This record gives sequence, C-alpha cells and structure tokens, in this order.
Amino acid sequence: MNLTHSRISISALFFLHGLCFSSWGARIPAIQEMHGLTEATLGTLLLALPLGSIFSMPLAAALVSRFGSKKILLLAIILYSMVLVSVGLAQTTWQLALSLIIFGLTSNMVNVSLNTQAVKLESLFQRPIMASLHGLWSMAGFLGGAIGGIMIGAGVVPYQHFIFILILVMILGLFFSRSLIPEGVSKRTVGQTSYSWPDRSLLGLGLLAFLSMICEGAMFDWSGIYFKKVVGAQGAWVSAGHVSFMATMAGTRFVADYFKERFGFKVVLQMSGTLIFIGLMTSVVFPRLYPAMFGFLLVGAGVSAVVPLVFSEAGKTRVMSPSGAIAAVSTIGFFGFLIGPPLIGWVAGASSLRFSFLIIAFMGLGIAFLSRKDDLNSVDVNS
Repeated sequence: MNLTHSRISISALFFLHGLCFSSWGARIPAIQEMHGLTEATLGTLLLALPLGSIFSMPLAAALVSRFGSKKILLLAIILYSMVLVSVGLAQTTWQLALSLIIFGLTSNMVNVSLNTQAVKLESLFQRPIMASLHGLWSMAGFLGGAIGGIMIGAGVVPYQHFIFILILVMILGLFFSRSLIPEGVSKRTVGQTSYSWPDRSLLGLGLLAFLSMICEGAMFDWSGIYFKKVVGAQGAWVSAGHVSFMATMAGTRFVADYFKERFGFKVVLQMSGTLIFIGLMTSVVFPRLYPAMFGFLLVGAGVSAVVPLVFSEAGKTRVMSPSGAIAAVSTIGFFGFLIGPPLIGWVAGASSLRFSFLIIAFMGLGIAFLSRKDDLNSVDVNS
C-alpha cells in the first residue's frame, strides 16, 4: 500500500464531502425564498439535517465495523450527492424536511467512514495530519461558496447547481476510492466494541465538539442570511460571509497540526475558543460589510482546529474501535448542529438576528474554558 496515494485519495474525498455540504449552505437563502420561509420556520426546518445525522450514528459505526470504512465510504459519498439534488427538487416544506433528514443521515455515514480512514492514515504516518485532511473539507467549502455565488449571479436554480455537483462527485469519488486504506491495517481493533456509551474523556471531547458545531452550524446555515438582512449585502456579496468563514477555516487547518505539535492540544483549543468569541462579537458590534467579513474570518480560524483535533484524540481510545469512538463523539457534537441553527431562528424571531449571533459568541468562551480540563487527553495512554 502506498501511503502517499492513500493520503491523496482520502484528502480528495474530504474535499468532495465539503463541496456537497457547502453547496447546500450557499443556496440556503435561495431555498428559503423559494419556499417562503420565515427565519423562525427555517430554523425549525433546519433541525431535520442534524436529526438525520444523529440517528445515523450507531448505524454508521456498526456498518463501518462490519463492512469496512472503504466500502461504506464509496457508497455513502455517492448517496450523499444524490440526496443533495433531491433537496433542490423539493416542492413542499415536507419534502424539503424529508430530504434534509436523509441528507444528514448520508452526510454522517460519510463523516464516520471518512474519519475512520483518516485515523488509520494518521496512525500509519505516526504524526498529526488530521487537521490538514479536514483542511481539504474546508477548502472545498470555500470553493463551494464561491461556486454558489457564481450560480446565484448567473440565475442558476439550486437543483441545476446540485446536479453539477452530483456529476463531479460521482466521477471523482469512483476514481479516488481505489487507493483508500484496506481494512485490517490499523493495529488498534482487537477486542474493541464498535459503539458504546462514551467514557468521561470522550464525553469531554464530545462537549468541545458540541460547542464548536453550534458555531459551525450557525455560520453554515445563517451566514448568508445574516449578510443579506443585517449587513445589507447585495447580489453575490450575500455569500461573502460564508466564503470568508470557509477561507480561514480551510487555511488554518493546514497549520493546526503544526501548532498542536508545537504548543499542545489544550493551548490550541484555548486559542480557538478566544478567536470565535472575538470574531462573532466584531460582526455583531460592527454590522457592516468589511468589519463583518473580518469577524467571520476570525471565527473560521477559531473553529478550524476544534473538530479535527477532537476526532484525532477520540480515535486513540482503547475502549472501542476508532469508528465507534468517532461516532460517539460525533453524536454529542452533532447536537450542536441540532441546536445551533434553530436557536438562531427562534432567538431572531423573538428579538433580532444580531442578538442571536451574540449568544453564539459565548460558545467560543465555553471552548476556551473546557479545554483547560485535565482529562481531555486521557483517551490515549501515551498523551
């Protein structure tokens, strides 16, 4: 097995996963307008996607443990891109909700199988590389947001945009899946359960993922609407917040592994939480195009390292398989996606969108505080 080829293939699939998700995020304002949804209604509807993700967690871990991450990943990435098209084709609110549930389910099938591949690859390289792999996911988010802006400017409707993404994912996914890591390469599989209740250390990691994913969910689902209705952006500038966030999220992930080696897991997370808080506060206090873009840049840098480093630590557990540990931490984390977007909508409906973003800012302080706990590294006896 050629590790370089495997890393390229896994990186490519991270990229394709991010491209699908960011394509959906870039067209949320258009889909809201198509269905005539208020902020509160959209917030409630956005529950569907993380609900699908959460329901798939035990199933994803079991399927990966039984059939292998390589087989499940190829199937899941193709299904994921197909369901994206159904989101664009939905004619009623109920059809949209059902499509989003399945979209979330298939997304997390990709998430668990892909991060299981990443944990295996990192163990073979014997040095931190998880954040850089996630950087490809974020880079795709930047590209997906940019493509979305072009599609919006050209008047392309969402389902046509999503068909283009489907074709791209199917062609590249089939090509790169050939060099994925075969099962049985990882040495930490014997005697481990595929999925069980997480221990204290995994619960702590899950809570960090939870707070980070609240921020991520808010940025993915509401950044376009925030820039349109609060910042007052026009035309393609509506996606400027999303693109700014994804740009620094991608760039910072390529250096996060170095910072982890240089300063340690906890220091990096404390810095991350602080950046999230400062960035969101800047965007709330100064709701103009350039200050808001700068704030979203800071939030992207802050969010960038949390989830990949948490998944990397979770993959070192000795109590269950890497896929099971990732699924367990993701289950807790995805409650952030579950709560974050509708929280924004409900608070915005009761007060204002600016105030709802102010609340999300304090999630960054929570990350900075919780990352000081002593038992976060206990999943790995060598930490």
